[in-house]
Amino acid sequence: MSLNFAERRMRAQTSVIVAATICFLVIALLLTGLMAYVVAEMTRSANEIDDARASRAAQTAIAAFTDRLSTTVRDNAVWDQAYEAIITAEAKDWAYDNWGSTSEDYPLYDGAIVTSPDGSVVSAYRKGKPFEPRGYFGEAFARQIRAAETAGQSPLLNFFETDDGVALVGSQAVQPYRSGAELPKLSVLTFYKLLTPDVIAALSNEHGLDGLRLQAGPPSGLLNTAVRSIDGTAIAYLAWPSTAPGSVVFNKVYPYVASAAAILVVFLGGVLFAGGSEARRLHRLAETARFQANHDSLSGLLNRHGLLDFLERSEPTASSMLSLYLVDLDGFKAVNDAWGHAVGDALIRLVAKALPACHPEIVAAARLGGDEFALVQVGTAPHGEIERAILALLVEPFKIDDRTIEVGASIGAAVRADSLASLELLRRADMALYRAKENGKGQAVQYDLELDRERQRIAELEGDLRRAITSGAIEPAFQPLVSAATGEIVGVEALARWPSPAGNISPEIFIPLAEKSGLIDVLGVHMLRTAIRHTKNWPGLALSVNVSPIQLCNPDFAAQVIAVLKEFDFDPGRLTLEITEGVLMTSPDQARRSIDHLKCFGIKFALDDFGCGYASIGALRQFGFDRMKIDRSLVSGVENAVNGIEVLRATISLATALDIPVTAEGIENARQAAILRETGCDQLQGYLVGKPMSARDISIRLLHEASAA
Repeated sequence: MSLNFAERRMRAQTSVIVAATICFLVIALLLTGLMAYVVAEMTRSANEIDDARASRAAQTAIAAFTDRLSTTVRDNAVWDQAYEAIITAEAKDWAYDNWGSTSEDYPLYDGAIVTSPDGSVVSAYRKGKPFEPRGYFGEAFARQIRAAETAGQSPLLNFFETDDGVALVGSQAVQPYRSGAELPKLSVLTFYKLLTPDVIAALSNEHGLDGLRLQAGPPSGLLNTAVRSIDGTAIAYLAWPSTAPGSVVFNKVYPYVASAAAILVVFLGGVLFAGGSEARRLHRLAETARFQANHDSLSGLLNRHGLLDFLERSEPTASSMLSLYLVDLDGFKAVNDAWGHAVGDALIRLVAKALPACHPEIVAAARLGGDEFALVQVGTAPHGEIERAILALLVEPFKIDDRTIEVGASIGAAVRADSLASLELLRRADMALYRAKENGKGQAVQYDLELDRERQRIAELEGDLRRAITSGAIEPAFQPLVSAATGEIVGVEALARWPSPAGNISPEIFIPLAEKSGLIDVLGVHMLRTAIRHTKNWPGLALSVNVSPIQLCNPDFAAQVIAVLKEFDFDPGRLTLEITEGVLMTSPDQARRSIDHLKCFGIKFALDDFGCGYASIGALRQFGFDRMKIDRSLVSGVENAVNGIEVLRATISLATALDIPVTAEGIENARQAAILRETGCDQLQGYLVGKPMSARDISIRLLHEASAA
């Protein structure tokens, strides 16, 4: 045992030594590579920096050469004496005495030309001798003269190709130093200077450009800068050799570089072995990372990124189409709530295992998050066949830890058309799934363009709704609430009405739209403010306003209502907020907080549409409603159902036992009203006692009742 222990210990130590040696070799290789890179980079950078400096120096040399001639032209052209002399009969002699004769041996220019305003040559001397400038410089010379005729502009300089070589030609209008009036067309003074070898040598010395020379064509292997004519064409090149200081330095350190390379070769075998092992390990890690990036960790299926990547790489063919199905589990939230997330996760894994095998043409499956899955079909099987296979798969209950769990599915499907983007395909399938879920559980919907058109219509209607709220186009209509005993109006219910150029838009359309689009709070406050403004003019009448469950669940709702009441100094006791029992089931805690806050302020609450849902006696007691409104279905049932009157009487008896007054909605005839009075209902509402009407009509009716009394 001791021997085996020692052997194992030795092997462990050997492994440590091998690992340390490999680490050392990698570091040595890295340092050698860094050194080689630094040397090469320094060499290259030094050469590039010096070449860039030389190029700037060449440009500076040309600029300095140009500036000297420009200054010379300006000093001679902008000259009061020259301006006065050049317009006299002695202009030619004067030009020769001052410029032409000087050109013979003057270092600043080799020739001087004076042209008259009409473009004719007054004087032209080259090295002290007359010559024909247009033949010497070509047609471009006349263009330069015309361009320089205007007073006030700087000298115009361009390079020209001549028989004697490349010349820099500068021209400027002869003009006085100062002039208070606009000058006529002027004579032009032109100087030129040849780029002779002596000039090039002087530029070389001045700007540190060893070996600078002028060449007709682009030089090979030399640094250069083009000398361009008036047309922008390169007519010659200033060229010079690179001094390559970096290469000079490199040659000095080359023995050290060679030594480092030799050391690198010695250890190459070990480095290759270590590098190969590391490369294989990194490859495995990369594959693992790639798998994790494209797959869902819980189900093992593709995730959203993986699905999109698969769709990008998949294209439909002429013989088979590609379809995408989005599957959303019905009832999954109930499973999580009832059994916990561990059971929910187990259910996800079972569904993920079963879905890809539901049909032979399913080529890929993904989990997009939560309880939403995606399946990709490539083939010709009808959509209905695939959808039935998916739904049939989920009909059978799942067994998890002796629990029997049943779920269904809603399905949205879309077909990839030619060149349809993957994200667009996913969006279409998602739209179809959304419609399927709206239609009810266990539904399958295929994408159709009408879904997009409907969404566009909803978006447009949402914009119209937003503008209607802002402009105040949505106004309340008031339906009377009358006393069952006396028939007098005791209150009104404010009902939102939206007249539009296309006709009245039903609240059943724009109220749900306001809830979905986040406009319900703004609409609710607008309706409350407008209703209170009108009701304030009807002393003694109570006001009922419907409240959306979304409004009631807003933590700011109570503060908003109180702010409106204070704004109009409206008695809170006259206001009743009507809510449906749905909010008591979905968000009871927040609803209770809002109700308690507002009841403390004096506002009453009525439970609307009682009898069409599942409100319990406990809920009625817990929330302390001040009034119950019986749904119109119970009212109409007194005539249509055999036991309708007994059901109505039992409902009102329940409210009476809880000491809650009752309002009946939907009263359409006298028999219904009589039955409701007999059963103990104290308020009536419906077309029999008053249709929804404008504030003006309510005021008129109140006046009639007052005069009749």
